[in-house]
Amino acid sequence: MIRARLLLASDRVSRGEREDRTAAGVREVLAEAGVELERVVALPDECEVLAAGMREASLSVQLVLTSGGTGIGPRDVTPEATRLVIDREVPGLGEAMRATSLAAVPTAALSRAIAGTCGRALVVNLPGSPGGARECLQAVLPALLHGVSLLAGAVADCAEELGAGGAAPGPGSRPGGASG
Repeated sequence: MIRARLLLASDRVSRGEREDRTAAGVREVLAEAGVELERVVALPDECEVLAAGMREASLSVQLVLTSGGTGIGPRDVTPEATRLVIDREVPGLGEAMRATSLAAVPTAALSRAIAGTCGRALVVNLPGSPGGARECLQAVLPALLHGVSLLAGAVADCAEELGAGGAAPGPGSRPGGASG
């Protein structure tokens, strides 16, 4: 089973001044795909603190998700923290999330969300809004599942794993698209 951790980049949530409203939706999307959200951690919008949280998470889970801090506000530093820890950027994930969000929210063009690899983990910046985080995660989840398999060395042939349709297999499916 794939394990994930969610890091909430929020000064107010980390200080207990505001309740988190994002984790429940992220947990639901992940559970539907058979991914375990093993922990949710609220961290202040501090570059080094966020980077340390990502590094630590990447040692114990395959998927490190962040929520918040991807805009252009003065305290929005999640992409900078992510760049400190990733080995290789995966620009298509940020592009796909922005494209999905732009269809509903014109200000999504201001998102600076990125994604990349940190060792054998994928690190992905999600928006801070509960709906945006859920929507963006749903948009890239098939790619994330395939990426985690690639990083684990579990894919010998991408075409075989993705099947003729080119979509990543869903929960409970076998390579080649067969289920059961």
